[in-house]
Amino acid sequence: MFTGIIETIGEVASLEKSKANLLITVKSPISKELKPDQSVAHNGVCLTVLRADKKSHTAEAVRETLKKTNLGQLTKGACLNLERAMPANGRFDGHFVQGHVDQCGQCLEITDQNGSKKVWISFKPGDDFLIVEKGSVCVDGVSLTVVDAKPDRFSVVLIPFTLEHTCFRYLKKSDWLNIEFDILGKYVMKSQTIRQAFAPLPSG
Repeated sequence: MFTGIIETIGEVASLEKSKANLLITVKSPISKELKPDQSVAHNGVCLTVLRADKKSHTAEAVRETLKKTNLGQLTKGACLNLERAMPANGRFDGHFVQGHVDQCGQCLEITDQNGSKKVWISFKPGDDFLIVEKGSVCVDGVSLTVVDAKPDRFSVVLIPFTLEHTCFRYLKKSDWLNIEFDILGKYVMKSQTIRQAFAPLPSG
């Protein structure tokens, strides 16, 4: 479980194909503290650490992960938002983030707002997703508050602190972003679907 509060950013040191999977080696300030089998969110994707040393760590993304996220588009030198799993006694400053990306959305527009930036992001509508204004959404591992919610897009505002401490400092129009919708919203939508499926047929 994660919170969407980014600890640090990392840099892709190397990428290596392993059959259908991808081995991602990342240089970061937290790599020296990691151990094999630990979970770390990379751009919001929960990956297991395979090995780590004083300067870098390596994780593996399987084919399904590469299909559903932007990790398959990584290049050497790319920036990654990193967050270790939440400690049981830690403060919960973001929202419930599983590290299970639902889909990739595309950055449609970036507007400067006197230091902050308003960003519109597209997504593919589905019965399993619920996004509401003032609700939460995780974008590339960052917990954000939804400003505008439309059937196929939403907007968020990136404050200066977020721009300074995450990879959003490099965000450009048309970039693909990992989206994890709020788990509470997904349960609401799932419960509605189940109720409709088992609703009694009208008499007569």
